[in-house]
Amino acid sequence: MKHTRLVGAAAAIAAAALVLTGCSGSGDSGDDNVLRLWHYEGADSAMGIAWDQAITTFEKETGATVEFEEKSFEQIRSTASQVLNSDEAPDILEYNKGNATAGLLSSQGLLTNLDDVVAEHGWDDRLSPSLQTTARYDERGIMGSGSWYGVPNYGEFVEVYYNKDAFDAAGLEIPTTIDEFESVLQAFTAQGVTPLAESAAEYPLGQLWYQLALSKADRSFVDDYQLYTGDVDWQGPEISYATETIKDWTDKGYISTDASGIKAEDAGVEFINGDYPIFFSGSWWHNRFATEIDGFEWGTFLFPGAEMSPGSAGNMWVVPENAKNKELAYEFIDITMRPEIQALIGNNGGVPVAADPADITDEKSAELIANFNALTERDGIAFYPDWPTPTFYDQLNAGLQELVNGTKSPAEVQQQLGEQYQAGVDDIVG
Repeated sequence: MKHTRLVGAAAAIAAAALVLTGCSGSGDSGDDNVLRLWHYEGADSAMGIAWDQAITTFEKETGATVEFEEKSFEQIRSTASQVLNSDEAPDILEYNKGNATAGLLSSQGLLTNLDDVVAEHGWDDRLSPSLQTTARYDERGIMGSGSWYGVPNYGEFVEVYYNKDAFDAAGLEIPTTIDEFESVLQAFTAQGVTPLAESAAEYPLGQLWYQLALSKADRSFVDDYQLYTGDVDWQGPEISYATETIKDWTDKGYISTDASGIKAEDAGVEFINGDYPIFFSGSWWHNRFATEIDGFEWGTFLFPGAEMSPGSAGNMWVVPENAKNKELAYEFIDITMRPEIQALIGNNGGVPVAADPADITDEKSAELIANFNALTERDGIAFYPDWPTPTFYDQLNAGLQELVNGTKSPAEVQQQLGEQYQAGVDDIVG
């Protein structure tokens, strides 16, 4: 392949130096036949594999050369506003979705409005309404309406991972209702097994809390919570059920009180090691489990008794307003939406947004994608609990730690979270 790959700290230092000194980049950066591309997916990840093939296809079909720089997520997050506001902006990059990230850059005029390009290529026809939410932003940078400023070509969502061998040994089947799910939790607890691998120090418990709320919610609740379309009742039935259930499940031993100090990595590894029979978290764990679990059979299912689950479109391709070769960027995006590239994502543990199911040959990947498609077909993607404000991730984790520790009651935690949520929203919408 012809493309250049600049990796790691050296590339980051060089890019930063160019911004700080105002020097011009390489002679190729302004070349009409060079596409400058940044992303932060590992070479062996589903997206890394698929996008590398997309680069090969792009170079073959266009005759252009891709100048690819692999950045870390943090490198792009921390320097995006500075770099994209300079003449050193790449032509296309992967960027995080949400009000505080892509929304902020769109409101600052740093991203290209893609409305006409999306319509021309028909990308909107390949993305369900809930997947379009994080690609569109209004003039304030709030997601869900307005113009297209990014195009996702993969998705992510939260589901239940379970140890099939442990279920079989206990005579248990996949639950289809919340009552059946609680019966499964009780059956393991009666055997002296804590059923749920959990982390309250990081995201998994917050996802479970939000999932419980979603089991009592409708789309209007999600829109109020995520898009600020109405007031959120923090003592209402959705959030009260979630908070009280987490407390109840902790009291019954379904969740260990030790979860308050456990990180997401630790919880996932405990599931990999077979220490816990159930883990509720994101599709990003799927390929890791497929490659690292060798002591038992495992599977997945959507949270029972709920029409919606946490999830979203994946991070997006965005085209900086200062990009020099926008037409090449649009051509590359279109290639990543093709069935053969989507199939590569799907067969390597990712969640494609526009794959032909017949192209997915791996059994576990097919199960993963079927779960995602089931959600999108019923408009069941409900985003993540920490998205509404830049500080709510840490605030939610802290509140749930107090809930698990027993230092605050459910009502007290809800009041605290409600005040923090509203303060953060007010800072955004005024």
